[in-house]
Amino acid sequence: MSPFVIAQISDLHCGSPFFDPDLLAHAVEEVRALQPDLVVVAGDLTQEGYASEFQTARDALRPLQEEMVTVVIPGNHDAKNVGYVHFQDHFGKGDTGGAHADRYLHLSRSNPPRRLTVVAVDSSKPDLAEGEIGRERYEWIREQFSHQADFRIFALHHHLVPVPGTGRERNTVWDAGDVLALLEDSAVDVVLCGHKHVPHVWEVGGMLVVNSGTVSSHRLRGYTRPSYNVITIHPDRVEVTLVYPGSGQTAAVSYDRASRTLDRNPDLAGMFAKATWGW
Repeated sequence: MSPFVIAQISDLHCGSPFFDPDLLAHAVEEVRALQPDLVVVAGDLTQEGYASEFQTARDALRPLQEEMVTVVIPGNHDAKNVGYVHFQDHFGKGDTGGAHADRYLHLSRSNPPRRLTVVAVDSSKPDLAEGEIGRERYEWIREQFSHQADFRIFALHHHLVPVPGTGRERNTVWDAGDVLALLEDSAVDVVLCGHKHVPHVWEVGGMLVVNSGTVSSHRLRGYTRPSYNVITIHPDRVEVTLVYPGSGQTAAVSYDRASRTLDRNPDLAGMFAKATWGW
């Protein structure tokens, strides 16, 4: 029984002095070799939202978009300097047909029959670090998740739950509580976030909230390393693997869906422990 496999990439920060194009190239080639069912690029493709930075991001991600199902949403850095117009030029407006880069899709497997629904939402606000989903989009989100599915995923850039080691929590989405309630009511299984450059996993209300680190920036906290996530969805469990572009990987989390038991690798706290990463 083959699982659904998702690659979760976030926080490229093309154009930043901390941006490392070699890391991004490694990640793209590794994901191409993996051939996941879905790639989610969860925002902050750029540093300042400039057209040239979006061009760099698009060129780097083109192999993924050409070869597999790829969902790209913007982050707060992509909405700086009216960068959202360049995002639309390079990555499209989204499935709602409006200015937001919202996406939804339904993936299916025939043997055995299984269906997966993914809803990805633009949580950015122009020139602000904070984010918001907004009440005007709740009904649209609810409608997408109303379709019959065996597994439901919600993706955004900003985090819905505070992340350890990231300081004062000012950058969760403004309506995080309402959104969490909406997702729980919609029987969402996994929430994918980025933003803080720190990988972490929480279990909240039966949902697995999976934060990805930065895939290609050296703007890091503590002893964390650039990374992206590979999420493997089995009928009975979800596994999250941290992949370090060009330098290996480690199992991060195994989650038993029936018992809601989260088995977390202590290496996820590696930002605090120098020996954990072999520095």
